[in-house]
Amino acid sequence: MNDPVTLTSLVAASALEAPARPAIMVVAFEGWNDAGDAASQALKTIKSATGAVKLEGIGDDDYYDYQFSRPQVSRNASGKRVIKWPTTRFYRATVPGSPVDLLLVRGVEPTYRWKAFITEVLTRAEEENVQGVMALGSLLADVPHTRPIQASVSSDDPAVREALGAHAAGYEGPTGILGVLAQFSEAAGLPTLSVWSAVPHYVAQPPSPKAQLALLRRVEELLPLQLDLRELTEDAQAWERGVNALATGDAEVAAYVQQLEEAQDATELPEATGEAIAKEFERYLKRRHHPGGPGMHREHDPGPDTGAPEAPRSPDTPDTPESPDDPASPEGPNSP
Repeated sequence: MNDPVTLTSLVAASALEAPARPAIMVVAFEGWNDAGDAASQALKTIKSATGAVKLEGIGDDDYYDYQFSRPQVSRNASGKRVIKWPTTRFYRATVPGSPVDLLLVRGVEPTYRWKAFITEVLTRAEEENVQGVMALGSLLADVPHTRPIQASVSSDDPAVREALGAHAAGYEGPTGILGVLAQFSEAAGLPTLSVWSAVPHYVAQPPSPKAQLALLRRVEELLPLQLDLRELTEDAQAWERGVNALATGDAEVAAYVQQLEEAQDATELPEATGEAIAKEFERYLKRRHHPGGPGMHREHDPGPDTGAPEAPRSPDTPDTPESPDDPASPEGPNSP
C-alpha cells in the first residue's frame, strides 16, 4: 500500500540538490488573518514542539505604523525595561525522519509596502531553500462553538489540489497579507496551500484553542508532523464548557447558538455553508426587537477591525467552512 501523499512528499520528490536541505515555509501573521489568535498560536506550538532555531528576522520601520501596531514594553530577567517592536521572525526546524525541514515564519501583518515586504520574505525563503509554502489563518464566522471545527485546505495550484485533495477557492474581495504571499509564492513556482479554521464570531476574543487545535491537526496530516496535542485538547474542551456556561445564562444567546447548530446540521456537511448560516442569521436579526445584541453576541463586518480575514463567513470556499481563500481560503493560495 502506498504511503499517503503529503506536502512534504511533494517537496521531497521535486527538490534539487542544494547546500541546504529543502524546507517547507509555514507562515502565520497576527492581525486580520488571525481571529482569536488561533493561527499565530498554532505556529507558536509548532515552533516549541520542533525546537526550531531562531534566525535573523525582518523588522523595518518602513513596514509598520506604530500607532496601529504598537511596540510592547516588558521587563527581562534582570528587571531591565525592554521594548519589543513589531517584526517578522524566522525559525528553522529539523523534523526527525523527514527529508524536509520547516522554516517557520511568524509576525505582525505589516501596515505599509506589502509587495516589498513579501519580496523580502521570499528572498529569505530562497536562501533557506524553501520548496513549498503553507499559510495558516483563522477567521470569524457564523458557526456554533458546539460543533467540531473543520480546518479547510485550499490552493490555486491544480497539481497541489489533486495530490492533497485541497479545494479551489473562488473568493473575490479584500485580502490580507496571506493572500498576497500565496499569490507571490505561486508566481515564484512554489507549491502553495492555505489552511484556515473558523472562530465563532460571538466568542472572538483570544484564546481560541478549538480553532487552534483544528489547524494543528490538519498540519499534522499535511506535513506530516507528530505533535503532542493532549493539553491543547483539554484546553479546547474547557473553552467549550466555559462558553456553554455563558451561553446558557443568556436565553437570547442560547437561542442564537441553537439556530446556528440547526443551520449547520441541515447541510449534512462537517460545517454549515456560509450561505445557510447567513440566512439563519438574517432571520434572527429580523426577530430582534432591541438594538443591543445578547450579552456575548455582537454583529461584525469581516475586516481589520474584527480580525476576520476575508469576507467569506466560513473557512472554506467563500461560503463554506471548508476552504478559505482567505476564508474559502481567506487567503491562501486561494486568496485574491
